[in-house]
Amino acid sequence: MNPPSTPTFESLGLSSELLEAVRAAGFASPTPVQAACIPALLAGRDVVGQSRTGSGKTAAFGLPLLQAIDLERREVQALVLCPTRELASQVARELRGFGAGLGGLTVLELTGGQPARPQREALERGVHLAVGTPGRVQDHLQNGSLHPRSLRHLVLDEADRMLDMGFGPDVRRIVKALPTERRTALFSATFPTSIEEMSRSLQKPDALRVEIEAETAESPAELRGVRQLRCASTPDLRFASLCRLLVDHPHESVIVFCNFKASVAELTEALRRHGVSADRLDGDLDQFHRDQVLARFRNGSIRTLVATDVAGRGIDIDGLDLVINYELPSQPEIYVHRIGRTGRAGKTGTAISLVKGTSDPRIDAIEELTGLTVEPIALDPKTLSNVPAMLATLAGPPPMATILISGGRKDKVRRGDILGALTGEEGALKGSDVGKIEVQDRLSYVAVTEHLARAATARMNKGKIKGKRYRATLIL
Repeated sequence: MNPPSTPTFESLGLSSELLEAVRAAGFASPTPVQAACIPALLAGRDVVGQSRTGSGKTAAFGLPLLQAIDLERREVQALVLCPTRELASQVARELRGFGAGLGGLTVLELTGGQPARPQREALERGVHLAVGTPGRVQDHLQNGSLHPRSLRHLVLDEADRMLDMGFGPDVRRIVKALPTERRTALFSATFPTSIEEMSRSLQKPDALRVEIEAETAESPAELRGVRQLRCASTPDLRFASLCRLLVDHPHESVIVFCNFKASVAELTEALRRHGVSADRLDGDLDQFHRDQVLARFRNGSIRTLVATDVAGRGIDIDGLDLVINYELPSQPEIYVHRIGRTGRAGKTGTAISLVKGTSDPRIDAIEELTGLTVEPIALDPKTLSNVPAMLATLAGPPPMATILISGGRKDKVRRGDILGALTGEEGALKGSDVGKIEVQDRLSYVAVTEHLARAATARMNKGKIKGKRYRATLIL
């Protein structure tokens, strides 16, 4: 199906509240996958879409989902399944943003790595839309805390990734527990045989197939603002090469991707031991600490994030300058996902990959997939000899520090309340000393200028937010 030549969000059939949310998000016009999927989903059709990260698929399925929700009924009416906790968290965050104008909308994350009891309690109180991972969703279905009787909308996001991770049987058990009268949307980066079979078994025969051509899908659009470089290095010089690249490419924030958790742990420890602002994101972290690390990275309290692919899925960082592939992935699609973290929203970014030699078949596969050249650069071996000096250049505190506050949106805490508590009294912080404020369900993170962080934490513990005391903790 080819979308209209000049579609607008107004022409897609969205409500005035959602059109306002789209404008507030800065979207000028729908992407191809949005233009094709939104009208079909609004009309009640099943959709199977080939759409990679960065093509706007969350809005493509999320806006129709939100429009279909009956806010008067506090029951789970829609379910989005994601392969990882991080992607589920990102999708839930985007859906809450789109639904900000829908009074009383509740979006609940159902993922592992965090206690199940608060999730059960939230389900008992009633929620409209759930976003979760297969394992935890199946648990809630089995123990009866998730009642699917009112569920009429199901989305499988990154379905191919779910199958690759072995979630196929879980997904089928979940679907078997859901009402047969429902609308099902399935999104996948590719259309292998397994996805074709899943579509036939889960969707109606007339499901609309939306296949976005390569030139309008992820590769060119997502990589348009990214300068791609590759640098040959040997295993014994890999760490020195990384340090040289970090010095030679000034940045406010950088993600360094590794293929294995062991590499992430080793590299993070090596950087932190020398005073570099760094932390890790991998599958060994529980949800609380993952959320904490991501919040600190988003607000500038961590400058270097070392991550694996599974942990890195769902990372959405504004203004990311630099991505480095410390270990190059074997699949070109994973490479595109990694470097698509930078160069977003009209900004430019740089992606550098350390490779084994001047010729690497993985680079050939990447260039064939994207249609773009990964430019070779060389490092002078003489500049790699003094690693301690390079680390000393990179060392130093980040510009911001993070205060964790024991209250969130479910405690009626808002960003303005936190800002007022920090700046509202004589002698308090200036507005310019307060950075990103991130309010979650029961916790909030606020960035403040690093050298004022301890005093600001003490002020928060002595004062009140909306007349109530909350504990403030400086995260070091």
